[in-house]
Amino acid sequence: MKTYHVITFGCQMNERDSETIAGMLEEQGYSYTEDPKSADAVVLNTCSVRENADKRFFGVLGQLKNPHENREGMMVCVCGCMMQQQHIIDTLKAKYPWVDLVFGTHNISEFPVLFKNASREKAHIIDVLSEAGPIAEGLPAARAYGFKAFVSIMQGCNNFCSYCIVPYTRGRERSRRPEAVIEEVKELAKNGCKEIMVLGQNVNSYGRARSVAGTYCAATDEPHLDFAGLLKELNKIEGIERIRFMTSHPKDISDGLIELFKDPGHVCRQIHLPVQSGSSRVLKEMNRVYTREQYLDIVRRLRQACPDIAISTDIIVGFPGETEEDFEQTLSLVEEVRYDSAFTFIYSVRQGTPAAAREDQVPEEIKHARFGRLIEAIHRIQEEKAEKYRDAVLPVLIEGPSKTDPDMLTGHTESGRVVDLPGDPSLIGRMVKVRITKPQTFSLYGALCEEQEDR
Repeated sequence: MKTYHVITFGCQMNERDSETIAGMLEEQGYSYTEDPKSADAVVLNTCSVRENADKRFFGVLGQLKNPHENREGMMVCVCGCMMQQQHIIDTLKAKYPWVDLVFGTHNISEFPVLFKNASREKAHIIDVLSEAGPIAEGLPAARAYGFKAFVSIMQGCNNFCSYCIVPYTRGRERSRRPEAVIEEVKELAKNGCKEIMVLGQNVNSYGRARSVAGTYCAATDEPHLDFAGLLKELNKIEGIERIRFMTSHPKDISDGLIELFKDPGHVCRQIHLPVQSGSSRVLKEMNRVYTREQYLDIVRRLRQACPDIAISTDIIVGFPGETEEDFEQTLSLVEEVRYDSAFTFIYSVRQGTPAAAREDQVPEEIKHARFGRLIEAIHRIQEEKAEKYRDAVLPVLIEGPSKTDPDMLTGHTESGRVVDLPGDPSLIGRMVKVRITKPQTFSLYGALCEEQEDR
């Protein structure tokens, strides 16, 4: 039996796409292998959001050259967001001509045909579409887990933040029809899935874009469901115990979604709400379409609706033109909001975006110094907030061995906190009650409670 290996860079949307690619390969008779260098087919699914992801991709791709040359019939394929950029295609043609197949984000559904053509004809195929078509439904998926799953509800982005390449690589917003999403989640629940992560570049704008063939528009199509309405429908599906979602753009958050957190049902009391900067001036330059004050008002309303809601965020340090005063405003916003966690980034120039052409780029040493100060503040707050979990008894979905200690199990609380604990591997996939014994900045340590429900 031939084997395959898929290497994924970037976000959860890419992880979900990789599950589809893996499912397609398994339908063609391939089985998964842990070792990419011994696989008969290797697919690299790329991300273009950060420069670091670009470098990692080319580094990994270079390591596959010798195995590819020395193993007859080995196929190396690359896809994803990086492939939607012409300068990346030009680099592949010039420096990596041995790659068998290149395709983009808009034609994943055509992967089986492209793969067969490249392998049978021993041809090097580049097939990247410049525009997205209808969302393909019913594609196979080799899910990474049985007890939790990614569910993509839309593709693309209409926001065009001045630093971001995603609208150019993923295309304009297109929403899946609600019945297709609901049917997918029902099927997952039937197969034992307990937790879903609802995905979109901006889930808050679900159904707002105009309808094109095969997609959904809440303004014209039946049923008239916005994002909050879709969550309410998913809440009704028996067997699903947790519903998470990301990413949530502040400018599109609805009163209905905030109201939902008053009685969230299976929706986790958690929201990822990227702020990017605490300076209204910088936010305007970023084209984020909200101010510092508007963002803080959203946070206030969320906490008014759900006092124990966990809030995480994204923050960019060193956006072009960022002054010390701008950065101080970011620090003060962090102190005011007191995030449960934050993904922090040093601004990375993305070719083709408006911010990349600006002449007022912040020097690297200043960016790194500010980044260090931001990390220090966030970690201090995380450590302080972790203390509230000491001696608490929390439901934890056990997901597998701990990354830091294979003799321990790991899982997540409803708020998204990582919990490590001793336990038998038979607990993987179960929701168990855990008493927190040692809270730390990035994770919690705990012990199984003696009394457990059968979940």
